[in-house]
Amino acid sequence: MTFVTCPKQKENNLTAVVTEFFILGFQVSQGLRILLFVCFFVIYLVTICGNLLIITLVSTSKNLHTPMYFFISQLSVSDILVISDIVPYMLQILLINGGTINFIDCITQFYFVCVSETFECLLLAIMSYDRFVAICNPLRYSSIITSAYCVTLTISSWVFGFTIVLIYIITTAKLNFCGPNIIDHVFCDIVPLLELACSDTFIVHLEIYVTCIPIVLIPATIIVISYTYIVLAVLRISSSTGRHKAFSTCSSHLIVVSIFFWTLLNVYIIPTKGRTLTTSKILSLLYTVFTPLVNPIIYSLRNKDIIKAVQEAVYKHPV
Repeated sequence: MTFVTCPKQKENNLTAVVTEFFILGFQVSQGLRILLFVCFFVIYLVTICGNLLIITLVSTSKNLHTPMYFFISQLSVSDILVISDIVPYMLQILLINGGTINFIDCITQFYFVCVSETFECLLLAIMSYDRFVAICNPLRYSSIITSAYCVTLTISSWVFGFTIVLIYIITTAKLNFCGPNIIDHVFCDIVPLLELACSDTFIVHLEIYVTCIPIVLIPATIIVISYTYIVLAVLRISSSTGRHKAFSTCSSHLIVVSIFFWTLLNVYIIPTKGRTLTTSKILSLLYTVFTPLVNPIIYSLRNKDIIKAVQEAVYKHPV
């Protein structure tokens, strides 16, 4: 552990300030750690390949040059960013049973996790609005959801994510860490970080709660309202075939939304009293590792257009 010395407020003695942390990861037997290493390594490869496949198909297949698939490809970009931010270092600490990370790298890791999750919250809301217009106002869909509109919304979401997260990242970076430097987690997350701070964390907590309004609550509200109107519109369709077709266009998105927001709520909103550290680690991995894995699977296995694009690509470029 690396220390520098500085005077602590209201004390004359010198106190050691932590400049690096030790992340414990999963403290289990060597055999289980090796098994976890293999599992997460395979998950990482499958996730990267699956999301890159979707990005490539959407970019090259003319049948997928629609707003919905453009948004799906952007979701894949976000998934690649968040899992690449978490898993490589987690694999390292699994091999050596824990590892050190300096303060700047820790804050940077946490920053990119937050940016990716913020962007995904906004993007899922945009995608729900896209489905709302497609089902509730199909005649005006092409004039409302234009290519320029999609690109503008996507860029704005990325810029918003990178900007708003800085509010509490900068405040967190200014905290003093002068006690234990052990993070009993699998990556640098806000909860274990604030628990180690020896200065007042009230402002950080306040900033997080305030930024949750545009990051989580507003997107969640948009999703709920959009799907309320979608359900009402679908129920008015007299044909059972038409209802099934309308619902099928939204089912994949609903599954992704449910998984993502359920894990976020369990990690950051629902009280953690009585929850074990292992449970907290697993829940955190659900939205940083598991969700990026299942997103391309859900959108590919349940989507005839993507399956068709894969088949066309295979036929054009046979092995």
